[in-house]
Amino acid sequence: MSLLRRWFDPIRSRWFYQKPTRQEVLPTEQGLSVYLRLDDVYSYLAVQQLTQLDEILSDEIKPLKVVISDTAAEPPNGMTKAEWHSYCLNDAKILATQHRFSYDEEKPEQPSAEALKQAELILKNTPLTGQNFLYLLEDVFHMLWQQQYGKLRTLFVMASQHQQPQQMPERVFDHTPVLASYFEFGGRKYHAVDDLLRLTRRLKQQKLLTGNPIFLINHIEWREHLMSDAEELAEIQALHPELDLYIALEDPISWLLLAYIKEELANYYNIQMRVFPLSYQGRDFFDWSLATRLSKRAEVAFTPFCRPTEQSTLEMAKLFYSVAEEDRVNAMYEILKAAWTEGKDLSFKAHFQAMQQQLGIEQLQEVNVAGLLEENDALCDQKHQPDFPVLELRINGQSYVFNSLYRVWMIESIFSNVLEQLYKSENDAELNELEISKE
Repeated sequence: MSLLRRWFDPIRSRWFYQKPTRQEVLPTEQGLSVYLRLDDVYSYLAVQQLTQLDEILSDEIKPLKVVISDTAAEPPNGMTKAEWHSYCLNDAKILATQHRFSYDEEKPEQPSAEALKQAELILKNTPLTGQNFLYLLEDVFHMLWQQQYGKLRTLFVMASQHQQPQQMPERVFDHTPVLASYFEFGGRKYHAVDDLLRLTRRLKQQKLLTGNPIFLINHIEWREHLMSDAEELAEIQALHPELDLYIALEDPISWLLLAYIKEELANYYNIQMRVFPLSYQGRDFFDWSLATRLSKRAEVAFTPFCRPTEQSTLEMAKLFYSVAEEDRVNAMYEILKAAWTEGKDLSFKAHFQAMQQQLGIEQLQEVNVAGLLEENDALCDQKHQPDFPVLELRINGQSYVFNSLYRVWMIESIFSNVLEQLYKSENDAELNELEISKE
């Protein structure tokens, strides 16, 4: 790592960490926009919140601008379109179950091309505005994603025969590439589902809401446990849940989530963790403000730091694979902590030797570190996830795979669902015994 980067990064990180993490006021001239695609399942979830959101928007940012695109952005992380669609349908099912969205859980599928054309014409031709348009928009999405093609066809015939295309500034049809639905406010983008609470906090801070926003009712906040009952905790702990974490060493989000899970969840739920470091992913040019905000919300230390280079990640992995397997999670915690909170550059000999001594490594293991990282890459690729870090949770004979900071809440949600299923099975067994005894 260059001397400039080694010394400048900690200074810059201190500035980011010490300055206010939220700009006091975002500009309101452009109002609030939501970007949708009719064939995007996240848009389907998003439109189910729009009427409620619009009801409490202040006049200053009304009307809510709806942008409907017919162009999909390229899938992330090298995924094929088929892999991305499959991931989205499954992820939407998880979100719908957690936050009680309407969703076809039996057989979710992408709407047909003909249905998409019909839906677009209906929305282009309708003279409805404001709340009435938002209700129609939600109904049309329901028809698309619940395969209610008969109803859609009826509306299409009426719209094509009795209405003309409407030109309204708050309703735009264009070709903006949209990967997944998002809001735009003050020049910033917010994921339509995952960032909805962050967006409403911002709007409320700027006094742009006329009422209290109540969205995503089962959202789990950082450091707030979903399960606190001693008996329930003991039952989860007795199941010995296992968690595999695939992390990019140059990615600060990987550090923040590893630290959070280790500090807050692992001991609490008796989670047996394993860490799989990946080869250099080029993720050291990240959103500094997002990482800083997350560190404060998750209460995980983050500054000062030096962004690890590709060479640094190899040295970090060399230390990791030189400790006993049972000590590797703790070792990775200390290695990443040194890089992301103490500004240590482990490609710098003095820093490397100090960490080697701290970890009690007398002799470095003679292993093909690059080869081990490539093996981890291959395992991670098999999970078909769009973002890092990738997590695989195993409990009660089931395996669950998810990713990124937006899905950490799933760990506790899964535990809750597992207990619910166990209780249901026990109750069913007791009822069966009672019926047999009556006979």
